[in-house]
Amino acid sequence: MIRAPREAVYAAFLDPWAVSKWLPPGSMRGIVHDFEPHEGGRFSMSLVYADADAQGKTSADADTFEGRFSRLVPDELVVWATEFQSDDPGFAGEMTVSSVLKTVPGGTVVTMTCENIPSGIRLEDNEVGCSITLEQMARFVEG
Repeated sequence: MIRAPREAVYAAFLDPWAVSKWLPPGSMRGIVHDFEPHEGGRFSMSLVYADADAQGKTSADADTFEGRFSRLVPDELVVWATEFQSDDPGFAGEMTVSSVLKTVPGGTVVTMTCENIPSGIRLEDNEVGCSITLEQMARFVEG
């Protein structure tokens, strides 16, 4: 749960600067390359590892992905279709990330669902990454 109204949470999904702050899990840093926050709009972003020993999906220190806003329902739903830029077939294919926003007493519950997770990403790692991302979003939006 995020202690903020749905409108504030939804706005955090559509602001490239905000996304660069709350989306990168843990100590990773986000760099937004392109961002068109409307249904059908494209985006591109890199998540850069702080750990020098990390192995990125796109380069030695980064995971770069691109995608589009597949569906937007103001203050209720954000659906991203994303694809990693990688030569490794284990990271190929389009993954869909749906975030449903529901008003509850005291704030907003965000339920994030990932479909078609590339085979090179362990489901447990994806779940942990989503949890960390949502915790960071809560801190960002709650201020």
